[in-house]
Amino acid sequence: MEDKEKQPVLQVEDLSISFEMYRRGMEKHTVEMVHKLSLTVNAGELVAVVGASGSGKSLLAHAVLGILPKNAKVEGTMSFCGKILDEALIKKLRGREISFIPQSVEYLDPLMKVGEQVAGSGKRREKKMRQERMKAMFARYHLEESVAKLYPYQLSGGMARRVLISGGVMDGAKLIVADEPTPGLQEELARETMENFQELAKEGCGVLVITHDVDLALQTADKIAVFYEGSVVETAAAEDFCGDGEKLLHPYSKAFLRALPQNEFLGIGGNLWGNLERV
Repeated sequence: MEDKEKQPVLQVEDLSISFEMYRRGMEKHTVEMVHKLSLTVNAGELVAVVGASGSGKSLLAHAVLGILPKNAKVEGTMSFCGKILDEALIKKLRGREISFIPQSVEYLDPLMKVGEQVAGSGKRREKKMRQERMKAMFARYHLEESVAKLYPYQLSGGMARRVLISGGVMDGAKLIVADEPTPGLQEELARETMENFQELAKEGCGVLVITHDVDLALQTADKIAVFYEGSVVETAAAEDFCGDGEKLLHPYSKAFLRALPQNEFLGIGGNLWGNLERV
């Protein structure tokens, strides 16, 4: 298992994402939002991505899933288990070997009961097996079986998020990409959710979690990737985010560590991310 755990599930190299946009007068221009970004997620590893809002974290997730808008241009390479992630392969793997837990609960179809969305359709035997699997996932995330018969509008925000997480881990994917999976959850359940991702990683899955919940990330992730203005400034082991940051290499990562509440916002006043912008 040790050799398997070292194998990359996701490799992103020199990823750049830009968008064609129009100014007044229909003048076209290009804005690059992600710049030469590189990141690796190995089997058996939980990698947490942290950084300011607008630093490109969700764009990375959407690029891996192939769900960027049509005006996006993607350069660089992305590989899944050694195979180049082109459009055809992404379509084949998405929802199967690559699972996505989206940030917004609006991804749920408002016209379908949530049980139908999580379990999906299929032949009678397969459908029965998936329904049993769904029950197990609902129990794992503290959802009553009756929730399956509800429509999204009947769910609280926390319940809807747990439904999304249940659907995302249903099929034993090799790579799970979770975009802000814990907002709206009570502290205990948020911690349990991150610990469940940690368990999935220990079982051999590669897990990429985009989060602002830095404390939980430091407690559960194997590695932390720090994003700043569309690029990864540093990827370090979670245990390196300790003390005065002497094990960290980049000034932004050090300032990020010093700005955490348990470090009494040393050298930082007021807005955490706003002050980090000055580093």
